[in-house]
Amino acid sequence: MDTQRKKGGNLVAILTMFALYALAGFVTFLAAPAGDLWKYQLPGGSNVLGMLGGSMNFVAYLILGWPAGKMLQNWGYKTTAILSTGVGTVGVLIQMASGHLDFGTVGSLEIPGAWFVYLFGVLVSGFSMCLINTVVNPMLNTIVGGGNKGNQLNLGGSALNSLSGAIAPVILGGIVGKITKDTQFASIDNVLLSAAIVFFVATVIIAFLPISNPVQRAKDIVYERSPLAFRHCRLGVLAIFLYLGVEIGIQNHMRLWLAPDNASSPLLSYGIDVASAATIAGSTAFMLMILILAGRLVGAAIGGKISSRNMILACAGSGVLLTVAGALLGQFKPELSVTMPLFTSLTSVKMSQIPLAALFFMLTGPSMSVMWGGIFNLATEGLGKYTEQASGMFMVMVFGGAPLPVLQSWVFDKVGPMASFTISVVCFAYIFFFALVGSKNVNKDIKID
Repeated sequence: MDTQRKKGGNLVAILTMFALYALAGFVTFLAAPAGDLWKYQLPGGSNVLGMLGGSMNFVAYLILGWPAGKMLQNWGYKTTAILSTGVGTVGVLIQMASGHLDFGTVGSLEIPGAWFVYLFGVLVSGFSMCLINTVVNPMLNTIVGGGNKGNQLNLGGSALNSLSGAIAPVILGGIVGKITKDTQFASIDNVLLSAAIVFFVATVIIAFLPISNPVQRAKDIVYERSPLAFRHCRLGVLAIFLYLGVEIGIQNHMRLWLAPDNASSPLLSYGIDVASAATIAGSTAFMLMILILAGRLVGAAIGGKISSRNMILACAGSGVLLTVAGALLGQFKPELSVTMPLFTSLTSVKMSQIPLAALFFMLTGPSMSVMWGGIFNLATEGLGKYTEQASGMFMVMVFGGAPLPVLQSWVFDKVGPMASFTISVVCFAYIFFFALVGSKNVNKDIKID
């Protein structure tokens, strides 16, 4: 009877974590395209300013990542999960309010005051995403004893994260259409209100669910060291930082390269009209997310048989090759093109002409697919009582999704679109090194129980 009750409780916890994974994906990947609604209302309308909206999501991890780990350690999984969805409700409502406020302009650059309210709303939403990820990763990894099974569960949750993340910009694009200086942020009220309602309902549901901590730690437990005393944890923390830069950077800068806002967009040189070019550019980013989803589904199916290490080695190595090939083709042979089906909405597919380079960039999707769960799995293996603290450190390093894409945007504007993908190549190469060498636990003498 006790065994059946435990299995039932585990199933409830797993399904809840999967739902939180999906919710986090939708809100996270809504931020960047939503930020584009403000871009043309800001001085110069640069890609760097447009990227700041999405980046605030990740600044939140830098601020709250370590405290979130402490919350999980001291308050437990259920309380932290309730806090995460409650904060998410507030963050989305603040974003929604920014579209209805008029504070005039700020400073000599005449920046709309409401933009700062929007940035604050994204920051608060980012706090929610940080708390959600702090809960779901160790819960899914620990509830089945870690190892390949833990990685398999995290890949399943990540697949839902990718699906909802891919849907978010498509829904927004279908509502807003082509973005101009006259496009108002309030035009996505329905999307934001729906997200707030989902967050609130999730808060109420989680409050009544029987979610317990996967491992019961003694209240008087002594932590003699830090998770960073483990070399594989230190190197894994950096790997997560770089991985976020890759996932956010490649899809957004491929889209910016193809978008008609870019005077050198190869789509315009093919004779494609501006409206169609905007749709195709967004669709390539959507397809990259779909390929990440496909990779995670495959990873979840085979994750119980293939180690995280081997998965990451294969994916990081292919990521280096595909990104280099895409950048070289985009720089020297942008006229080479392929025709392939792309989603123009959630229910519509159209054959579209895109650069061959863009196809190579899209194919990095499967290369990114297993990295989040796989890196976490490798870097926390054998940490024992330090696992919850390590989860907080990993949340801090999600901050990589802020400075690395902004740096890539700066290189994009100052040096050139293809040169900016050098950052992605370096990130992939380091992750390959981590899986090959850095993921081995060489600190087994540290007490973990």
